[in-house]
Amino acid sequence: MQRSERWPGRWPAGAERVMSKQQVARALDEQAERLEGRLADHDRVTLMVLMNGGLYPAVELARRLQCPILMDHVHATRYRGRTSGGELHWGRWPSAVEGTILLVDDIFDEGYTLRAVREKLLADGAEAVMTAVLALKQHQRGLSRDWVDDAALSVPDRYVFGCGMDWHGYWRQLDEIWALPETPT
Repeated sequence: MQRSERWPGRWPAGAERVMSKQQVARALDEQAERLEGRLADHDRVTLMVLMNGGLYPAVELARRLQCPILMDHVHATRYRGRTSGGELHWGRWPSAVEGTILLVDDIFDEGYTLRAVREKLLADGAEAVMTAVLALKQHQRGLSRDWVDDAALSVPDRYVFGCGMDWHGYWRQLDEIWALPETPT
């Protein structure tokens, strides 16, 4: 039985897989290796999860990193269960910000939320903030695609979900990435 048959109304019609479980795992392995090299000279590193979407890639990266890390989280969102971003809403903020922060999120779409969180972390005392995302969406809107420090993989300019990314709040737990059908132009 397919998801669409088992959960009618809770699975987007016409969704298609764009990254398999194996592709995602391989991309995370490679990302962790790159990040370890970049973090080697930093004494105090905190992996800071940007909730909610950053939870999945942060846990997967933390499992792969062989260096000592602290873990914490922030909550800031522009989506709030919708499929397009709006005004930035701040939720939880850590009581202490220090050392090097590895800020992890699910996707770099336009980049405004990630940039705002990075700037606030630096203003609150972080010595350095390195940004890492699971997916880099391929388009030219928002911040430059090279603004983020490290992206595990690239996804098409479509609404994607799974691996931390959601569709109306659902399906963040998937270990593969799916996309809504392409809209005709």
